[in-house]
Amino acid sequence: MPLTRRPHFDWSLRSRTLALGQHTLIMGILNVTPDSFSDGGHFYTPEHAPERALAQAHKMLDEGAHILDIGGESTRPNAIPLSADEEQSRILPVIEAILIDRPEAILSIDTHHASTAVCAVEAGVEIVNDVSGHLWDATMTKNCVQLGCGTVLMHTRGRPREWREQPSIPTEEVVPLVLRELKERIDAATSAGIARSRIVLDPGFGFGKRHDENYPLIARLDSLQTLNLPILAGVSRKSFLAEALAPVYEDAPPPPEARLHATTAANVTAILNGAHVIRTHDVRPAVEAAAVADRILAAV
Repeated sequence: MPLTRRPHFDWSLRSRTLALGQHTLIMGILNVTPDSFSDGGHFYTPEHAPERALAQAHKMLDEGAHILDIGGESTRPNAIPLSADEEQSRILPVIEAILIDRPEAILSIDTHHASTAVCAVEAGVEIVNDVSGHLWDATMTKNCVQLGCGTVLMHTRGRPREWREQPSIPTEEVVPLVLRELKERIDAATSAGIARSRIVLDPGFGFGKRHDENYPLIARLDSLQTLNLPILAGVSRKSFLAEALAPVYEDAPPPPEARLHATTAANVTAILNGAHVIRTHDVRPAVEAAAVADRILAAV
C-alpha cells in the first residue's frame, strides 16, 4: 500500500494549541512509580521525590520532547491499584517542580482518576491522558469538559488484572474492534461537551491486546484516519516487541531496556502509517527516527 501524507490538525489544549501533522511530536514518558513495567523506581522513591523525576524531565526536554506525560500509577498487568490520593502525592510535586524550572513545558497527566486530572490541570498540566478512554471513572468526561484541557482517548479492553485471562481477538477483527469502540468513546466524549479539536486517539497497544493482536494495529494504523482525529502511538518497550525478539535472544524475550531498536522500528512504522504523536521512554532515538520518517512522508 503506498504511503499517504498525514492529515493536519490543530490540537486545542488548556492554554495553547499544537499543530499536528507537519512534524511528528514526541511525548516523553515520566513514570513516578515504584512498579512500572519498564522504569519503575528509576525516577521515584519517597526519599528522592521529586529530584530524580525533575532531572529526567530536564533530560527529556533537552533531548527534544515536545510533551512530558507524567504518571503516578502503573498499569502493567496485575498492577496493584492505587488510590487517587496516593497518586496525587506522587505527581503533584513533580508537576510543580517542572513548571517552576520550565514554565513553558507542555505537560500531560497519565491518569484514570478524575480527581487527579482536576488537581493536575489546576497545577498547570495541559492534557489528560486516560488509558481507559474515560471508562473507569464516570466523572472523567464531565471534568475534562469543565477543565477545557486536551484529551487523549485510549482504547482498552478490560482492566490490567483481567488481561491474561481475556479471550483472544481473531487477527482480522482487531482493527474493526478498535475502530468501533474508539468511535463509541468519541461519541460519548463529544456528546458530553468535549470539542473534537481537543481529542487525540490512542489505539492502546498492549492494553488488553495479546502479542500478535498488536501488529495488525501498527500495519493498519492508517485505518484510524476514518475517525478524522489525530493519532497517538505508544509502543515503547512493550512486551509484544519482546515476544518478536525472542528468537534473536535464543527464545528468551529481552528485558524492557533492551527493546530500543524494536521500539524504533515500531515507531517509524507508526509514523509512516499516520501517527501524529509518539509516546516513548527514549526521547532522543525517537526524535531522530521521527526526523527521517517525516522527511519520507514529505516526499510522498
